[in-house]
Amino acid sequence: MPSSLDELPAHVRLESHQTAHNKAVAVSNVSPGSVVLEVPSMVVLLLPSGKGHRCDFCLCSEASGVRLARCTGCASYWYCGPHCQSLHWASHKKYCKRLASFTASADFQRLEEHEKLDALLHTHLIAEISSNTPSDAIGKQLPTFMSLLPGPQYGSPPIACPMSVDVEVHQSLEALFSRSGNNNFAIHSHLTSIAHGIFPLASRLFNHSCLPNAAARYVIRQGQPVRMEVVALQEIKATEEICIPYVDPALIDSRQQITKFTYGFSCICPSCISINAIGTIPPLPVSEATLADLDNALQRFCIPSGDIDEKTLLAGSALQELPENLYCVLHEGYLSRLTDIFSRSSHEGSYRVALHVGLSVFAVYLLIYPANYPQIGIHLLEMAKTAWNAVIDADQDVPAKASLLKRARVYLGIASKVIKLFGPEGDPGGPLEELAFLEDLLEDDEQ
Repeated sequence: MPSSLDELPAHVRLESHQTAHNKAVAVSNVSPGSVVLEVPSMVVLLLPSGKGHRCDFCLCSEASGVRLARCTGCASYWYCGPHCQSLHWASHKKYCKRLASFTASADFQRLEEHEKLDALLHTHLIAEISSNTPSDAIGKQLPTFMSLLPGPQYGSPPIACPMSVDVEVHQSLEALFSRSGNNNFAIHSHLTSIAHGIFPLASRLFNHSCLPNAAARYVIRQGQPVRMEVVALQEIKATEEICIPYVDPALIDSRQQITKFTYGFSCICPSCISINAIGTIPPLPVSEATLADLDNALQRFCIPSGDIDEKTLLAGSALQELPENLYCVLHEGYLSRLTDIFSRSSHEGSYRVALHVGLSVFAVYLLIYPANYPQIGIHLLEMAKTAWNAVIDADQDVPAKASLLKRARVYLGIASKVIKLFGPEGDPGGPLEELAFLEDLLEDDEQ
């Protein structure tokens, strides 16, 4: 049977790996921003927060002017038009009439929220494979999917909505379940998760790293299956392995646990080696004064110049040199505290507080993210917006306005490089549109 593995891009090849199934390496040098791989989804599952706001097939949003219509059979799925409903019907009809009773059942209701998502994703997968008219794309993806390594199994396989399937599919249910849990991706729009999806070829090719040299973005177009594009974040040399993140590298406390229990391996990337060498991360200080001293010490270490400039190295290399008195900043709670303060201060008009705390957030990002990681660009865009708002707030204070304008331009310039390198993803608009708007404002002010 034809497989999507037969259609690898010319600049990628599979090689053996000492612990993983295989590894994908670059055949030739790959420049930053290049699309390494583009693949369609095998199945997608919209998150509950998007129900009634996005098409259950193509995931396009009503916010983009699309009018959604509800499926009259199950009253649980919405479509942007007859075209998407027709494309989805071959698999959706397998469970349409049974879905309401399944999700209302005691077996389903006693599940944790993430287990409910697993049950529905498995329902989609079974229905897609057992549909009478699977598309050519799905037909090629199935052998690739079945070639994936199964994940760790804990207890019984997850439940799925009852449906009629042929003997071959019924006999492969356990094999399907064992591969879907550790081989699905969080689909995001503007870096906000909106759905889960299975992309077998991406799972087969790319191993995980907490310091990846590539990352996935998603193409959402009305009336079309969702597509994943894997984008190079930095120059990838010929014969170098291409890696993507399976989990957010910012989940420092839990990412090793996630990779072990969800994916069945322990990450040995340079970032994890450095963190493992630290051992037990010390607890965070309790007093606000001590935390403020910690923030300032972190900024002095990661940003010696006192502020971000064009020479700031946007890479997670400083982690290896982190002094012992700063080990506690690696607690996930530390970054959560900073981002909460930054968000609250920037929205409430405490712009100077927000800019100071924003530097600490950026410092943590320098420790944990690789160069050109999209979250760095998004944060610097928010810093630029905050600096611009501070300019407006400064009113007649000419020296302060000049300093803030300079900061806004520097932040925006670096954000622009990172965000434009990653490129457009998800819904129309978003960070690229915000960049252009703020660039126009700063250009008008300069004139």
